[in-house]
Amino acid sequence: MTDLLFEYIRQTRRVFIELIDGLSPDEINTIPDGFRNNIAWNFGHIVVSTPGLCYRRTHVQSDRQIPFVESYGKGTKPEHWIGGAEINALKTQAMNTIDVIEQDYRNGVFASITPFATSTYRLEMDTIEKVITASLAHDNLHFGYATAIRKAVQEQKSQLHK
Repeated sequence: MTDLLFEYIRQTRRVFIELIDGLSPDEINTIPDGFRNNIAWNFGHIVVSTPGLCYRRTHVQSDRQIPFVESYGKGTKPEHWIGGAEINALKTQAMNTIDVIEQDYRNGVFASITPFATSTYRLEMDTIEKVITASLAHDNLHFGYATAIRKAVQEQKSQLHK
């Protein structure tokens, strides 16, 4: 079952990257009316959230360094232009962190975790499998936001060209 979870996380991230690759830097950085963030922020947020949940929140490695967490962690919002170099670094990190988490899972790193509940789902996560499942749900939630933002950005753009 866990193999399937990791594959679904990877696939969600692949289609998220495809969404980003199909847009201009302006489009991924635009915050359309009615939204509080942009596509780039939503992508960065999933990239930093999964290792945050798996390592920090479980207290497996509370002090684990997570690149970009200051810009995309819980409670942040887009505060700078997210350029190509940063997007490319996030794309690499998106896939590499899942490989590392899967390897650590197979090596028993998460055999004992400190249970916690997220504010989003409010379910007690007392196994790493529950944490990984919540991470998949969280990734898909933000992919959905990004898809809605893309539609809003494209509609705004077409209104400007009328």
